Amino acid sequence: MANASAKRVASQNAATIKNLRLGMLISGALSLVLRMVFHRSTLSPKTFSFWIYCLSLIPSIFLTRYLERIGSPRNDPTTGTLISSGEDLSQPGILEWCFDVVYITWACQVGSGLLGAWVWWLYLVIPGYAVYKLWGGVISPILLGGGQPSAPQEDPAPAAPTSRRQEKLRKRSERGDPRVQTRSK
Repeated sequence: MANASAKRVASQNAATIKNLRLGMLISGALSLVLRMVFHRSTLSPKTFSFWIYCLSLIPSIFLTRYLERIGSPRNDPTTGTLISSGEDLSQPGILEWCFDVVYITWACQVGSGLLGAWVWWLYLVIPGYAVYKLWGGVISPILLGGGQPSAPQEDPAPAAPTSRRQEKLRKRSERGDPRVQTRSK
């Protein structure tokens, strides 16, 4: 069964990697075509829009290559059997955020080619979200003490014994039965 799960993850990862490569190609080509048609002046290296486009390629290419590397299945070269299916690229958390950054980058690249350089302001969503997550998860609890009322302190003694034997011994101890030895801590 574990092998079937690994094969399923490997096939899902292969499809995801294929879509990443295709998206990278389409967004790059579409952005350049739209720039040639609507904003030809932004293709000059003298413009801010050209340089921001070039700089946006760095996280897009880096994260795409990172996701390809960790998600690619590894097969035995001699037998062709699956050694590792790679990381599951559909996991929430950091991998999900990597995809978000890639998608926002593609949207800004294509949008700036179609609508103009103002679309790059949407790129500020990425650091804004990072600040929001840092504030809620790290900074706020440190500075404000969590912002939520603290839970009431529980008794150090457990409310219910963990076994029948312990319950029986507790009752004997309460009655003062000499068979029960009390240990001082």
